[in-house]
Amino acid sequence: MRLADIVVPDTAATRGALEVATAYFSAAVLNHSVRSYLLGAAYGAMNDIAFDAELLYVTSMLHDIGMVKAFDSHTLPFEEAGGHVAWVFGAGAGWPVERRVRASEVIVRHMWNKMDVAQDPEGNLLDLGAGLDIAGRRLGDIPARLLAEATERYPRLGLSEEFAACFRDQAERKPDSLGAAFVHAGVAERIEANPLDR
Repeated sequence: MRLADIVVPDTAATRGALEVATAYFSAAVLNHSVRSYLLGAAYGAMNDIAFDAELLYVTSMLHDIGMVKAFDSHTLPFEEAGGHVAWVFGAGAGWPVERRVRASEVIVRHMWNKMDVAQDPEGNLLDLGAGLDIAGRRLGDIPARLLAEATERYPRLGLSEEFAACFRDQAERKPDSLGAAFVHAGVAERIEANPLDR
């Protein structure tokens, strides 16, 4: 599979989500969001997982929005804050309530350890794409040529250092969050040792 084989949906919602991500994220996190979609969608296509490409794209673009200063909540973990932003975004996009709820669920669940792919294919694919890109998790599940092509087109730009710092900040301010549990389990060190940065 090549980058050109991955379908990127062109809808008002996907264009809007990219616009939001471009306006609020650093270049490194924006490229991470794009790669998260590309890697998740590629895995889904290669493994015959039926998924909603528009929903996966929108949630890939918005899944880290809860870490951005403008949307960071002092009371909620970043993934829950991001889920609320996705719900509001979906309302603005004219999505029915059920689809807004799904967008929120996908963003919250991308931090879960396990979920049933049949029940939540988009959550699984976002988890795979984002986890692979951030910490090198399940690196062997995507062809090396595709990874190299995605990284060349959307460079990493110091993502690991930026993201490890974000996770540490979230853990310090929100000690009961999943992000804090991940930090205590060594995720920041795994992020900084990501083979994709070598």
